[in-house]
Formats: sequence, structure tokens, C-alpha cells
Amino acid sequence: MSEDKFKDYVPQIIEYDAAVDGSDEHKIRENHLEVKENLLDKIRNAKAKAKGNQTTFRGNIRTENER
Repeated sequence: MSEDKFKDYVPQIIEYDAAVDGSDEHKIRENHLEVKENLLDKIRNAKAKAKGNQTTFRGNIRTENER
């Protein structure tokens, strides 16, 4: 039955049209994502610079049973 229903179906590529579809929310979302990505890069760079690319070594953790 489903074969008969879709035998004449031809898929179409639908593009976004601001005049028809309306809102600019997709643009706002993209802008927020770009700003977020830029801020995360700034934070990562600032942390790396503040750390001075030092490697910190942590000693073994002592437990109650060790003497």
C-alpha cells in the first residue's frame, strides 16, 4: 500500500526564505554560537598564558594504610 502512495513523489529542496518564513531566530542563534566560541577561545588562551605553560606534577596521594 505504501508503495502506491509514494510512487509519484519527487523530493524537493526547500530553502529558507525570510519573506515567507519570517523570523530571524536562526541568525540570532548563529550569532550567539559564534560569540560563545570566541569567548571560550579567549578564556582558554588567557588560562594558558596565566599558567605560563608550566607542567605541574602531583605527588602520590597518601592513604591511611601506608607508612
